[in-house]
Amino acid sequence: MKAPLNRRVFVAGYAAATPLGNTFDKTWEAASSGKAGFRRVTRCQTESRSNVVGEIPDWDPSQLSYVTPKEEVIWNADYVFLTMEMCRQALSHAGLEMDRETGPRTACLIGSALNGTDAFRIGMANYVNRGPFKVSPYLLPNVCANLPAGKAGMLLDFTGPIFSPQGACASANHAIGIGARMIRDGDCDFVLAGGVETCIIPEIIQGFSNMLATIKVGPKDRAHEDPTLASRPFSLDRKGFVLSEGAGVLLLGAEDAIQSLGLKKRAEIAGIGWTSDAKHFTRPNKETIVRAIRDAIDDAEITPGDIGAINAHGTSTPTGDATEVECMRELFGRQISQIPVTANKSQVGHSLGASAAIEAALSIEAMSRSMLLPTVNHIPDPAFDDIDVVPNQSRKHSYEHVLSNSFGFGGTNCCIVFRGV
Repeated sequence: MKAPLNRRVFVAGYAAATPLGNTFDKTWEAASSGKAGFRRVTRCQTESRSNVVGEIPDWDPSQLSYVTPKEEVIWNADYVFLTMEMCRQALSHAGLEMDRETGPRTACLIGSALNGTDAFRIGMANYVNRGPFKVSPYLLPNVCANLPAGKAGMLLDFTGPIFSPQGACASANHAIGIGARMIRDGDCDFVLAGGVETCIIPEIIQGFSNMLATIKVGPKDRAHEDPTLASRPFSLDRKGFVLSEGAGVLLLGAEDAIQSLGLKKRAEIAGIGWTSDAKHFTRPNKETIVRAIRDAIDDAEITPGDIGAINAHGTSTPTGDATEVECMRELFGRQISQIPVTANKSQVGHSLGASAAIEAALSIEAMSRSMLLPTVNHIPDPAFDDIDVVPNQSRKHSYEHVLSNSFGFGGTNCCIVFRGV
């Protein structure tokens, strides 16, 4: 194999669709205003008490110019069109056009934890209720994890490698990390990297509820009358995460390619750390999480003292939040009280494989504006009295490095350090 080129890798653009808005700009405006995007489920009917979710508002793929009535019927896994549109918006945000030179040098890595489970649900219903010959011949492509990236390539004319990193709720950070390594080594010049999740279906809602992962909003809960209060990472009364749909895509580029095309550098991929727990399929392992964070900082060739802000995994589960705080304390020591910790899931919920990409885009935008997004719905927990979670309101803060944490089922951890430019 050829020697790696050791190129520096930057973020040139990004796009996101979240419960706060169907574009990044709408999401940012709501997030910086301290809003949360949760409501009672409308995508489906469920008897589950975990019926507060995050749904992308005003998302109707039939209104996209490239979605024909035939295409809409064929591709009934909602993550397909969502991926296509986010990739289109990310290229537009960066100002990168696909042509005979850039297209072959652009890859697409979009992770997802659950892939086309909504399409499989339709196929199973047809099999049971209408017979085996009513199962769509397009079912298998709909549930193929790489298919959304492939459809994005057909729309946008890039022909570099496409695949779907599968790291559960850390999938998007894995996509960013792998994409950055591919660019660094010279395999491609640009990578559309991120995650997508369209998980609001009854079985998934009930499954998370039954494993006691998501919040059940009872009559006495403060979110009963106001669902936007349901996600509350690091709060005294946190009870579980809010399941959300969403997507985030970052356009990564080699420094020389970005400069030659006159694109804007928005942040550098400074360091990547990834580990696995080898302990339990859902309970986090402090030792290996600390190692992932330390490896990311070491890869960036900085010290823990150089981290100016942390975007926490912060799911709003009792055990998960407590373990993440323990890890940060071990790594940063007494200095942790001086490092602001933001949990975006308080505003957009947990969109599983898409979360890390959404959080990366929000982190980069916040850093570029010298500000911090808030952790909303916060009631102080005395156990975390040394942690500055930026409670309830955004604020000004200048910093050069932000650490973004992401952990997933199966014991997978991926942490990235972004450097401001």
